[in-house]
Amino acid sequence: MTTTSAGTVVRPARARTAADSPTVRRKQGFQHGGWFIAPFLVLFALFVIWPLLRGLHLSFTDANISGDGASLIGLDNYREALDDPLMWESLGHSAWFTLLVVPCITVLAFLLAMLAHHIERGKWLWRLCFFLPFLLPSTVAANLWQWLFNPGSGMVNHVLGLDTPWLTDASYAMLAVVVTTLWWTVGFSFLLYLAALQGIPAHLYEAAELDGANAWHRMVHITLPMLRDITGLVVALQVLASLQVFDQAVVMQDFGPGPEGSTRTFVQYTLEQGFTSYRVGYASAISIIFFVIIAAVALARMWLLRNREEGGR
Repeated sequence: MTTTSAGTVVRPARARTAADSPTVRRKQGFQHGGWFIAPFLVLFALFVIWPLLRGLHLSFTDANISGDGASLIGLDNYREALDDPLMWESLGHSAWFTLLVVPCITVLAFLLAMLAHHIERGKWLWRLCFFLPFLLPSTVAANLWQWLFNPGSGMVNHVLGLDTPWLTDASYAMLAVVVTTLWWTVGFSFLLYLAALQGIPAHLYEAAELDGANAWHRMVHITLPMLRDITGLVVALQVLASLQVFDQAVVMQDFGPGPEGSTRTFVQYTLEQGFTSYRVGYASAISIIFFVIIAAVALARMWLLRNREEGGR
């Protein structure tokens, strides 16, 4: 400690020690924070990593549902899967369902969010009505629409004045599942869009209005560009969820593959092989193939997002 001519006391600078280095601080932070994330890591390893590794091992065996007498058969399950027309057909059904659902649910969720955001009276009621179906269990939503699509007593044919066999005709069965999914799941995407709309600064609209921009121009040049990131998120989440469609398709067809197998999805085919045909090894192989497809879609989304962010800098 030193004293200046003005009588001010100045403390000497403390020498830096090894404990002050960033590496040591990060290590100490991990040691303390590690205890908080340890329960999650244990559960993640137990319910995600271990089943994945176990399924990968079973995919190289001829294991049955009893688990007895399984022997290694190499890549035979994968060769059979790649030559299995039913597997490719079920994958095509899942892809077709995704192609129908994702654009419709993205546009519908945006329109509902715009309506709920700009309406003045009963705003909370509109938001509740749009989001409430998403809270229903999948079996409840599927059973409800199974009754609505009933060709004899269903409300859909009665209101439209039709006599369409929605659930028993291969031309309409998948469309019925798509409509059910839109009604049931649009609330989640609606909520994301609504939150994003509320985050757009109001002064942008005020400035555009002063410049003479009408409502259409404000939506095209302000709203849509500001919602670009959330739209990408909605599309990515809906693609991943739609590829894994199972519940509503199975329940609406009374746990069957639908007329002429028109609603048999990839997940349903996998379960049929594992729990109906008792071929656990083969079911594990096609599950791994499906896992690779889903992972490829997720990685493609990350790659596109990174390229767009780098291009905008």
